Amino acid sequence: MNYLEEQEYTKRFDFGLWKQLLKYAKPYTWQLILLAFIMIGAAAVDVIFPLLTRYAIDHFIMPGKMNGLVQYGIVYGLLIAVQGIITWLFIIIAGKVEVWLVYDIRKAGFKRLQELSFSYYDKTPVGWMMARMTSDSERLGEAISWSLVDLAWGFALMIGIMAVMLFMNWKLALITLAVVPLLAVISLFFQVRILGGYREVRKINSKITGAFNEGIMGAKTTKTLVLEESNLEEFQGLTRSMRSSSIKVAVFSSIFYPIVAALGGVGTALAIWFGGSGVMTTAISYGTLVAFVTYTIQFFEPIGQIARTFAELQSAQASAERMLSMIDTPLEIEDGEKIELKYGDAFHPRKENWEPIKGEVTFQNVSFSYKDGETVLQDFNLQVRAGETIALVGETGSGKSTIVNLICRFYEPTEGKILIDGLDYRERSQLWLQSNLGYVLQSPHLFSGTIRDNIRYGRLEATDEEIEAAAKLVNAHRFITKLEKGYDTEVGEGGSRLSTGQKQLISFARAVVADPRLFVLDEATSSIDTETEQMIQNAIQKVLEGRTSFIIAHRLSTIRSADRILVIVNGKVIEEGTHHQLIKRKGYYYRLYTNQFMEEEESRIINR
Repeated sequence: MNYLEEQEYTKRFDFGLWKQLLKYAKPYTWQLILLAFIMIGAAAVDVIFPLLTRYAIDHFIMPGKMNGLVQYGIVYGLLIAVQGIITWLFIIIAGKVEVWLVYDIRKAGFKRLQELSFSYYDKTPVGWMMARMTSDSERLGEAISWSLVDLAWGFALMIGIMAVMLFMNWKLALITLAVVPLLAVISLFFQVRILGGYREVRKINSKITGAFNEGIMGAKTTKTLVLEESNLEEFQGLTRSMRSSSIKVAVFSSIFYPIVAALGGVGTALAIWFGGSGVMTTAISYGTLVAFVTYTIQFFEPIGQIARTFAELQSAQASAERMLSMIDTPLEIEDGEKIELKYGDAFHPRKENWEPIKGEVTFQNVSFSYKDGETVLQDFNLQVRAGETIALVGETGSGKSTIVNLICRFYEPTEGKILIDGLDYRERSQLWLQSNLGYVLQSPHLFSGTIRDNIRYGRLEATDEEIEAAAKLVNAHRFITKLEKGYDTEVGEGGSRLSTGQKQLISFARAVVADPRLFVLDEATSSIDTETEQMIQNAIQKVLEGRTSFIIAHRLSTIRSADRILVIVNGKVIEEGTHHQLIKRKGYYYRLYTNQFMEEEESRIINR
């Protein structure tokens, strides 16, 4: 298996990225503001407790008095109750915000995947997309709903503690906090390395997800080629890399947190040393010293929490970079603003403005190159009349699929124009064209659900009668009614419960129910048996009548009735005509047809 290298990310903590990501939190602004105030309240309560301890020591313990102790206990109990309520509110609200955010981020990602052009799927492994839509999006929800709120608590607590310490004794406060600048330098050093490690972990995680996908989808091929051991070794290599990178991050984190704790201990020691001297000279009270020691410990606790939160945010930033890179992927095929205003987009179509399609297709000096620079078509011209059936014949890589993909606007010409009914199809919306398009692939894909559901995908508002009519037209009704549940039979994932021929007939019915003006059959009969092929051929004659159609055929016997056959070699039409005209010419098509006919006859005789 080959694993493509994805984009590298090298920025340190990127506030601009988080600002961009926070737009997904905008609908929950009030919940996040409430959470921030709740956490500030929690920090305030945490700051008050040492002051209460100081008061108890200086007013009850040291003097040995009990007056006012009951009132003190009530206040202390109320503060504990407030702290409990604050914690409960925090967990409830943050949990809800996390779920909503993950939903919105995944929804935005899935929406973008629906809009992206074929070229994105050509170069992006499924595993990478799955990793972004699952673990990466979940990490972002956790980061925004929990980590950012933890930061609010941590900073609020630190500011509160610093203010109280400076108020009580500013000299002792400055001595105690002398280790903070050193802590800031150390934090910056580790932040760079931890973020780099998390990026590598997320990158390898994408590869592992991709390997899972390939392993599951290619299980049959793996077994027939006896590649289990080889695939396992490759997968173990990925998991070893994941383990190594994860350990590296864990080592940096395990070194970083003890350093924070040690510096916190140094701060506490300074407070005890200099504060103890102050108590000996009666410069400060014993209660103040205890409060200072408590505050010193408390002060470095949020620093450790903030350090852990920044580590989590760094991990989440690796996810954010990858998720947003997918969501922000520019569309290679995009309708202009004026076109969208008139015709709508894929999610908000304005069908009332859609002109009917007659089906005339024209290529005007069309050239096309893929992103890697490979030129497939050069100055290609073709005129197709409405209702004409065009067959495309040629060797693999000659440009047949490229031509039909350009017609369907899955790709666009790099030069020249493609006209539909005399108008450049870029002057109308993609959805307008593709809603008038029926496309049947060599390897049909069915969605999980029933046969009825899969046919209805061609036109969601189709009635049961229209679905059955489409199935009858393509000769699928007979086998469907023989199934135990008929049209309500579950097809399984990808149609796994049906034969290839049955799946092909259902996909053909799905295309028919949409009543398209343009039909594309891409090697639609190359992977089915002869009997099913004959059934589909009979259906094709009826279905394609009056529609403009393009047939890519491996079996030349299936295109003999085409109005025109185009022989494509290296992106150019070298022969053109009907089946009988090309046979009489005894050129490329003649040799191709006779060789294939002899092979089929030989195979038929052998298999008698």
